[in-house]
Amino acid sequence: FTLSLPHARRPHFPVPAATTTPQPLASFILPHRSTTMLRSLTFLQRRAPSSASSAVPFESRRLAVQSMGSQVDYGATSTNSSGHIAEKRNGISSRQYSYASKVLPTNQPTTARPILNQLTCTFSTHHVSSSHHRYSSSSPISSRDNEEELQAPIMQTGDGYLGKILNANVYDVAVETELQHAKNLSQLLNNTIFLKREDTQPVFSFKIRGAYNKMASLPPSILKSRGVVACSAGNHAQGVALSAKRLGCRAVICMPLATPSIKVNAVRAHGGETVEVRLFGNNYDEAAAEAKRLEREEGLAMIHPFDDEHVIAGQGTIALEILKKCVSHPVDAIFVCCGGGGMLAGIAVYVKQVRPNIKVYGVEAADAAGMTASLAAGEVVTLPSVGLFADGAAVKTIGTETFRLCSQYVDGMVTVDTDQICNAIKLAYNDARVILEPAGALAVAGLKKHVEENHITGSTFVAITSGANMDFNRLRVVSERADDSERTLQVTIPETPGSFRAMYSKIWPRNVTEFSYRFESNQEANVFVSFQPLAHVENDFEAVMEDLVGDDFACTDISHNELAKTHIRHLAGGRSGCDHERLFRFHFPEAPGALQRFLEALNMKWNISLFHYRNYGDDFGRVLVGIQQQQGDKCEGMNKFLQDLGYQYIEETHNPSYSKFLRTRG
Repeated sequence: FTLSLPHARRPHFPVPAATTTPQPLASFILPHRSTTMLRSLTFLQRRAPSSASSAVPFESRRLAVQSMGSQVDYGATSTNSSGHIAEKRNGISSRQYSYASKVLPTNQPTTARPILNQLTCTFSTHHVSSSHHRYSSSSPISSRDNEEELQAPIMQTGDGYLGKILNANVYDVAVETELQHAKNLSQLLNNTIFLKREDTQPVFSFKIRGAYNKMASLPPSILKSRGVVACSAGNHAQGVALSAKRLGCRAVICMPLATPSIKVNAVRAHGGETVEVRLFGNNYDEAAAEAKRLEREEGLAMIHPFDDEHVIAGQGTIALEILKKCVSHPVDAIFVCCGGGGMLAGIAVYVKQVRPNIKVYGVEAADAAGMTASLAAGEVVTLPSVGLFADGAAVKTIGTETFRLCSQYVDGMVTVDTDQICNAIKLAYNDARVILEPAGALAVAGLKKHVEENHITGSTFVAITSGANMDFNRLRVVSERADDSERTLQVTIPETPGSFRAMYSKIWPRNVTEFSYRFESNQEANVFVSFQPLAHVENDFEAVMEDLVGDDFACTDISHNELAKTHIRHLAGGRSGCDHERLFRFHFPEAPGALQRFLEALNMKWNISLFHYRNYGDDFGRVLVGIQQQQGDKCEGMNKFLQDLGYQYIEETHNPSYSKFLRTRG
């Protein structure tokens, strides 16, 4: 590390060398003559606030002055016969003072300077030249000539995780990913947004970092002679497989029998000959039990996906890269996907040691919010069940170690629903031209929700795009629910000719994305309609509802009704026994006014008895329409209407599926 100071005397951060235990987080060297600098540093140590989770402040001005002399004489004349300092200063108990006075060397020459390892009265001695004082530090420090104004953040050691992250062995196989400015998302949210592109790792996920760091830390007696075992049906399995291939060791990956072939093949492709994919059990728990059996009976080393200090440290290197890229500009908060909590814990513990002013937020799917529930309860909570849409972060029980770290260092949790995740996938695609998997888009979804709910502007945020192993068959669901501008109504209209057109006139010229309606009775009909309110008009959706109600069209907002969006939209209508009905499939051009043109050309004597349309992003819309002719009408009128309309159509009145599913039996 290099420490940049406006002051003429510039200390430098060397890479921490192997030292006696306990090891400093990092060190900088100051010339012996820099008395003012040392006085200022220790003075601010004394002024730092004390709390249960912060460093202990003590009488540091006195300490520094004494250390500048020819001897180190800490409290030798201030202790009573028992070795305890009698008085309390700055809220520090006598026991804490006693600990310091016992550990610190007395009457030592200046060549034996103490190193301040933690600001918790813990010291270790290192021998350096007489022209240097070597103090530990863990964050950049700025200096001014006036010692009273010097800024020196005081931090804890993070249980040694800072050193573990700095020395994590990940770059033999992982890459330092781009911190990409998301221009479109920044403009949308009126903030500066960066995406940390972990989806560009060799396995398209951050998981390679923790897996490799853990496996590389194993002794050869285990790694080479026995091998490793892991249970995963996703990104962790691929990370372990590639790590085993690079390290040349055996790996057994246990996966449930129902694991999609695309994931099984990906693990085999990354691992090669050294990796065995063992399909076992009907669910994850049964596959995990098989992995534990192999660990117990064959001595294989278990590579846990998140609850392991080496895995946590490996994931923490993401934070190291972010802060390295952000030295010249501020970062207000970092948003991190959370499943078991390994990445969240690693990033949070590093950030809070180096730049504690940066907020760290975890983001979970609302139906798999294990960390959120655990932090609220103050203990690890096992969820009864989890949703699987964001399957890469669907964990019933978070880690014990990840919970401990997150409870200490994470600033807050954000939960997002399926629609918000799908919208985040779309937003990330607009900037990065990548289709993130649902779990990989959690951080983007949480960032957007946090900014909008708190009305934040002008800030700088980072979101970790943590994975892009998307199952292709999920794209339909994502596309269906990605548009957060779409609003949905259930509208009741009278069952009379022209009422459908009158209702539509209240929505026009807004873009209609879905219509679903079926004749039910001669009194009234229920219409399922989705459309996009005008973005430049404030409260436009509410205005549409008021217009509908004003014309006696009862309506209900079902935009956030999960049943309606997941099922009812596909089932609305059902069977009908209406007379003289003809059924047509039309190809409407996906252009403004296409539906308006159809309704205006329709004979007012005819009644629309069925209408189904959904925008799927094609160049034309597929529309199913049922039309009731008046009894005695000739077919020539209908044929002329179809010819004049000019839309491509197919009549389906005699299609067996129509009679089986859309007509009542009788």
